[in-house]
Amino acid sequence: QVQVVEAGGGLVQPGGSLRLSCYAYGFTLDYYAIEWFRQAPGKEREGVSCIDSSDDNTYYADSVKGRFTISRDNAENTVYLQMNSLKPEDTAVYYCATILGDCSIRGGEWSPDFGSGGQGTQVTVSS
Repeated sequence: QVQVVEAGGGLVQPGGSLRLSCYAYGFTLDYYAIEWFRQAPGKEREGVSCIDSSDDNTYYADSVKGRFTISRDNAENTVYLQMNSLKPEDTAVYYCATILGDCSIRGGEWSPDFGSGGQGTQVTVSS
């Protein structure tokens, strides 16, 4: 069975950190870009970050720049999203999705694809 599985979410206080993981079952991530996006209740989906397959270029939404870091470990077949300085507005279900090749660029900027992800992992930032 070919799928990605997200993990690592939880409840954290504002200012805290979490590391999300996106593990690929049944295929190798070497040739895929990985995109993280999130969905909060009553809000539109938001692209969070993306990492290319070819050269590990990374892209971030303005709302998370400087706080989140995406990385990949092809030996572990996993992509990580390190989230620091979390804010209540980061509360959402986080999904990862694969893109064959590299992240989508339109008009010179990263444009999220919102592909098919896994079940997602809930991140709640609250005191």
